[in-house]
Amino acid sequence: MNHEINQNVKEFILREFLPGENPDELTDSTPLITGGILDSIATLKLVSFIEESYSLTLQAHEVDVDNLNTISDITNLIQSKK
Repeated sequence: MNHEINQNVKEFILREFLPGENPDELTDSTPLITGGILDSIATLKLVSFIEESYSLTLQAHEVDVDNLNTISDITNLIQSKK
């Protein structure tokens, strides 16, 4: 399950925010927010994707750099909400 979540999130980020980039350069630990890949609008798009894909509701305090900075962080957040 974790691997599936991980792949879905990675594919979404590549498609929406890194078109044309080498997929191998986006690892589970690539910093998305602190690395400048996600700005505030991109982060909101990501949150919408997570909520719709996994039928979750994320609270405001969960939508932060601690939970959304890497694919691993995002996967852990989704797992913890299921």
